[in-house]
Amino acid sequence: MGFKGKDRHLRRLRGLRTGAIDAAGKVVFVGSDMVRAEAFRSISAGAVSGKGHVPSKPGEPPNRDTGVLQAHITNTKTGALSAEVRSDAPYALGLETGTSKVAARPYMRPARDKMAPVIRKLFAQELGKILKGAK
Repeated sequence: MGFKGKDRHLRRLRGLRTGAIDAAGKVVFVGSDMVRAEAFRSISAGAVSGKGHVPSKPGEPPNRDTGVLQAHITNTKTGALSAEVRSDAPYALGLETGTSKVAARPYMRPARDKMAPVIRKLFAQELGKILKGAK
């Protein structure tokens, strides 16, 4: 059993779905870049590099010293609706989670947590635009 204009409606729905997925994917990537930027910023906040460098306190983001940690923070799209923020600096994980010799100085998780509400709001706004355009 069919109905008049079925093919036209199916094309419209497929277009909406693709558009929604593309828009959501863009927001996910933009969100990952927001987390990357916040992690970068947190390392620079109040830090002194070089001769006057003062290590951060345990539980605080690491203070910038050589810039290697920040230079290795990247974000990458990993799928239609996924992205990853990471630092490939050799000591990145040890700073984030701590080691037997160094207390944790997290910078990624706090950046993620700080930006999560902003990303959720952006996500809702962008998908709202698509749904309004679908009517």
